[in-house]
Amino acid sequence: MDGAVPSEVLPAAEKIFGDRLPIAVRFAELLVTDGVVRGLIGPREAPRIWERHLLNCAVVADLIQTGASVVDVGSGAGLPGMVLAVARPDLAVTLVEPLARRTAFLSEAVAALGLDATTTVVRARAEECVGKVPLADVVTARAVAPLDRLAGWCIPLTAVGGRLLAMKGASAAAEVAEHAVVLARLGAGTASVRTCGDAVLAEPTTVVEVVREREVARPRKAGGRRGR
Repeated sequence: MDGAVPSEVLPAAEKIFGDRLPIAVRFAELLVTDGVVRGLIGPREAPRIWERHLLNCAVVADLIQTGASVVDVGSGAGLPGMVLAVARPDLAVTLVEPLARRTAFLSEAVAALGLDATTTVVRARAEECVGKVPLADVVTARAVAPLDRLAGWCIPLTAVGGRLLAMKGASAAAEVAEHAVVLARLGAGTASVRTCGDAVLAEPTTVVEVVREREVARPRKAGGRRGR
């Protein structure tokens, strides 16, 4: 299997990636070969890597301003962080991932795709990056955790005035309503549910957007489950 764009989504891929499409195809090849062999992508996901993963992630770039710094939490196979780095060479992207086999793949992919100048791989959990990774204009995450826990990891990595863009599914609105108090406690404003790619994707991407409005005192570290 190669990373060629299926004909049914080729027009969307050309519009979304533009002249960066050959790089996106190369990344797709890495995902469906090395990514599957190394357990980063399930074998069943390989045939639908474009419609369910690459295009789904790339349209999130519509919400990111030119020249922004981006921290991608729980990058895994590079979704959405690597895809954003491919689609938007103006972005400075930091991929945060705690597992060695994933960071090894990401580092190799960054080198293979020639993204070294704009993309950095950090092996760490999100909470370990606070104070060590510069605060970002945008923090992204996909399929990492429920919104309350995710915000607890991501908001401290976001600059005041910056945004968390959390890719979510059908539960997005319910999560926003359920976790409003937690978001406020973290210094965030009211979250909103956005969709991306409405004009080009059969199923637009749902994103919860959370703005960090102010700094808050960080609680002392306690025991318990650690983040990604």
